Formats: sequence, structure tokens, C-alpha cells
Amino acid sequence: MRPPAAAGVFPQPGGHKHGRYNGRMNLLKALATVSSMTLVSRILGFVRDAVIARMFGAGLATDAFFVAFRIPNLLRRLFAEGAFSQAFVPILSEYKARGGESAAKLLVERTATLLSLVLVAVSLLGVALAPVIIYITAPGFAADSTKFGITVAMLRVTFPYILFISLVSIAGGVLNTWSRFAVPAFTPTLLNVSFIVGALFAAPYFDPPVMVLAWAVFLGGILQLALQFPALAMIGMLPRPRLTFWDPGVRRVLALMGPAVIGVSVSQISLIINTIFASFLANGSVSWLYYADRLMEFPTGLLGVALGTVLLPSLSKYHAEADTERYSRLLDWGLRLTLILALPAAAALAALALPLVTTLFHYGEFGEHDVWMTRQALIAYSVGLLGLILVKVLAPGFYARQNIRTPVRIAIVTLLATQALNAALIMPLGHAGLALSIGLGACLNAGLLYRKLREHAIYQPQPGWGLFLLKVAASTGAMVAALWAVMGTDAWWFAAPGAVRALALSGMVAGGALVYFACLWLVGLRPVDFLRSA
Repeated sequence: MRPPAAAGVFPQPGGHKHGRYNGRMNLLKALATVSSMTLVSRILGFVRDAVIARMFGAGLATDAFFVAFRIPNLLRRLFAEGAFSQAFVPILSEYKARGGESAAKLLVERTATLLSLVLVAVSLLGVALAPVIIYITAPGFAADSTKFGITVAMLRVTFPYILFISLVSIAGGVLNTWSRFAVPAFTPTLLNVSFIVGALFAAPYFDPPVMVLAWAVFLGGILQLALQFPALAMIGMLPRPRLTFWDPGVRRVLALMGPAVIGVSVSQISLIINTIFASFLANGSVSWLYYADRLMEFPTGLLGVALGTVLLPSLSKYHAEADTERYSRLLDWGLRLTLILALPAAAALAALALPLVTTLFHYGEFGEHDVWMTRQALIAYSVGLLGLILVKVLAPGFYARQNIRTPVRIAIVTLLATQALNAALIMPLGHAGLALSIGLGACLNAGLLYRKLREHAIYQPQPGWGLFLLKVAASTGAMVAALWAVMGTDAWWFAAPGAVRALALSGMVAGGALVYFACLWLVGLRPVDFLRSA
């Protein structure tokens, strides 16, 4: 239910003259903007991972770093990009729609000030308790004092990243609400640049050299935050410190954040539990899962995160205006676009697992055994890719309405099911079983979210879904058949020079995409069918 625009909560409409967005936004163009910026970041992310794999391989040092980085990275996804954005953007959109930009700016200032103070305290606490945190999250490391010590040292350097990236998330929520999607989507690129430059040029100056990666995280956080200031100033939304504990909007954001931590972050909680399991497996298990997860995150970020970013402000606006028909139609558009892009991505990820891993990572210390183990994890992850991306589209359907309870209940069920799958699959499949459990859990999460959207009459599918599914499935099958026909032998991918592998993989990706979209064209699906404004 929408809260009334009570006196004293919203000033009169009007607000700041800067940054007012008039007219209709082309959602497909906005999605292309976010996806293209995300593509740049993901490509640099692969370069970063290839550099790390070449410089440090997959073993004690990289296992220690990935565990140390996973803690602040998990907090980033839980609070900064997960629960916080889902709680903050709908309320900010409501303030902007009903009270004008002056009310929205006041909310931003008060939220940013209070959150900054809390995060400084959390960062200091994390640095002080680093040994305890590592002992809890990677207990298997305690048996090796060297591995444990390096991990603790790196966590103390990386933990303040949560402070920087949470403030970046506030800025991103503001810019996305003002339909300025490019800067928030480009921002992660700076972290990858920090990694690449540090690993290539600064590693010899650190003891041990892998410590350079921890300091790259710290520097990357500062760079990402600095990029937000000019963008916020351009729309007149650069905040000033305003501390208050009683602002009703801030209290509503905080009230939504608590349960939203669970509701939007099930896969991330599962990942850290998987790290606990993997810490007891053979050396390299954490790294194999990490590299496979990075490959899976490419389509997840390019499609799922981008769609969620574009959908949430518009859904929140429609909810504030009580426009239920356009709300439902926008969700339908998002689901169709997800299926037409995510299903072939999942199939291609599984079919091209070996070419991808050999091309990106099979250099230097990353040996043939590492390739096969990473390939196993990647195929297991690909089973759940569609579910992972659908969750990014379905969850905003609830959070834009400030409905927290339903996703939380679904998240709890999913988390329990995922851990039951972990226990069942780790013995027969090892680290690949841990990856498979996350994918299957994501599919369950997406299915339950969809069911509740229908039960609550939030979403009503538009006509033609049956034929649409058949066309997408047939086109995906044709693409996979074409990829298998030209892939070549496993031995070739191991023996070919890196440049030749890269050229062959690029040709296969381009050819597979051409086959897929040509088939879509032949069965009658056109890009113009997905044009939509908001």
C-alpha cells in the first residue's frame, strides 16, 4: 500500500533545476547503454583474471586472495548492490515523483551521511576481527599457518572496500533514478584496471607478491567513488553531510534493507557457504570455482544485472502512480527479453566451456588439470544461469512495490534447498557439485518468485508465450548444433597458441550468434518487437 504524502515528508513539487528528465525513455536503448558499459567492464575482468592466472596460477596464494576478497565482495553484493539498492531506489523514486527533486536530494544526503558513519565502524571492526572472520568463513585454512596468515593480512587490506563501494551504490541509485545509466555501469571498470596494472607492474614490490591484489582492491574502491562526484554534480544531486536519526525516509530504507539482505542475496550467501565446503577440498578448488563463477557472471551481469538496473526505477515509478497495467506489461517485456538472451547464453557457456577456459586462463601456472577442473565447475554453473538471470528480473517486481516478506520467505526456502543439494552433491561431484547446487537453487528461486507474482496478480502474461518459447528453443538448438560442428578436438585447444585460440573462439562466438539471430529472424522474431518506452 502506498504511504500518503504526509505534510512535512515531501516538499512541494519543483525541486532543483538540474537534471530533470522530461519525456519518455527508450528502455531498449537504456539496456543497450548499461550492457555495453558492463561489457567493457567484463572484458577487462577477463583480462584481469587471465593476468592473475598467469602471474599466480591456482594454488595457495590465489586461494588466500579469493577468500579474502570474497568477504568484502559478498558484503558489496549483500548491502551495496543487493539489499541497499532494492530498498533505496523505490523510495527515492517515490520521493522524486511525489515531492520533487529537493525532497529526493534531502533523502540522499541523510541516507549517505548515516550509512557512511555505520560503514566506517563496520570497516574498522572487520579489520580488527580479520582472523576470526577467516576462521569462520574458511576453517580449512587454519590447518596451514602460512595460508591462514596471508589470507588474514589480505582481508585487512580489502575490508574497507565495503565502505567505498556502498557509497558508490548510493550514487548509482541516484543516477539510475535520473536515467543516467552510463556512469554506474562503467564504474566497475576502474577496479579491473587497478587489478591489471597492479599485477603487471607492482607485484615485485610486495612480499609476498600476491599482496598487490589486496591493495588493488583498496585503490579500486577509491577510484570508483571518485568517478561519481562529477556525475552527481551535473544533475545537482551531489550530497552534503546531514546527520539525522529520525528522518522517515531513511528509516523506511533501513527497514526494507534488513529483510532484503536475505531476499536478494541467496546466491551470494550460498557462494560463501560453498567457500567453507571448498576450503576442505584439494588445493585449487576455491580458485577453480572462482574462475568458473567469473565466466558465469559475464552473461549474468550483461543481462540480469543490466535488466534489473533498467527495470527497477520504471517499475517503482509505475507503482507510485498506481499504474498496474503498465507495471505488468513491463515485467512481461523483461521476462521475454531475458529468455531470448539468457537461454542461448547458458547453452553456449556449456558448449564452449573448454574453449573458454583454455583461451582465457591456460597460461603460465594455470595447467591442464586446472582447465579440466574449471570446465567441470563452469558446466555445472551453466545449468542454473537462466534461473540466476530470471531472479534479477523477477525480484524487482516485488521490491519496486516495497514488498519484502514474499521474497524473503522464498529466499529462506531456496537457501535451505541449496545447502541440502550441497550436502548431496559434494561427495560424488566435488567442487562441481557445489557449483551445480547454486544453479539449481537459483532455478527454484526464480520459479517460486514467478509463481507468487502470478498469485498476487502483480504479473499477467501477455498473449503468445507458448509460440515464443518454441521459437527461442528451436533457435538455441540450431546454435548449439552449429557450435559442436566446428569446435574441433580437446587436444587442439590445449596445443594451439593463445592468439590462435582467441581468434578461433571469437569466430565461434560470432558464428553462433549469427546462427541464433538468423534463426530468430526466420521464425518471425524481430528487434522492433522489443522496443519499449517508459
